[in-house]
Amino acid sequence: MFSKAAKAQPRSAAVETSGPGSDGQTARRAPQAASLLSQDVTLEGGVSGEGDLHVDGVIRGDVRVGKLTIGETGHIEGTVFAETVEVRGRVIGALTAKQVRLCPTAYVDGDITHEQLAIESGAFFQGRSLKFQRPAPTAIASHEPATPLAIQSA
Repeated sequence: MFSKAAKAQPRSAAVETSGPGSDGQTARRAPQAASLLSQDVTLEGGVSGEGDLHVDGVIRGDVRVGKLTIGETGHIEGTVFAETVEVRGRVIGALTAKQVRLCPTAYVDGDITHEQLAIESGAFFQGRSLKFQRPAPTAIASHEPATPLAIQSA
C-alpha cells in the first residue's frame, strides 16, 4: 500500500519538462497540504513560511505564513502576518492580513490591519480595525488626460 516507488511517481509529474515537443514551461504543482500544529503541541518561538498553517495548539511567538487557520483550540500569542487568516480560536497580539475572518468562536485581543474583515456573530474582538491604505488610482489618471485635452482644445 505504501511504497517509495508510489510516492516518486506523482513528484515526477510536477518537474520541469524539456525535450522534444516541450515548450520548456514548468508543469503545475499539485496543491500542498497545510502544515498542522496539533492540539497537544506548544511551540515557543516564531514560525515563518510561504505555505498554509493550521494551528490547533499554542504558538508563543510571531507567525508569518501565506494562509493561517486557527482552530477552536488554537492559541497564538504574538504578531501575525499572512495573506489570509481565519480565526476560530484565540489571538493575543496584532494581526495583519489582506483577508481576515473571525468565526463565532474567535477571540482576538489586538489590532487587526486588513483589506477585508468579516466578523461573524459571537466573535470577540478587542482592538482597532485598521484598513490598508491604497493609493488612489484616479489621481494618476486625472493628471495624464489633462495634457492631451489641452492640446486638442487649443
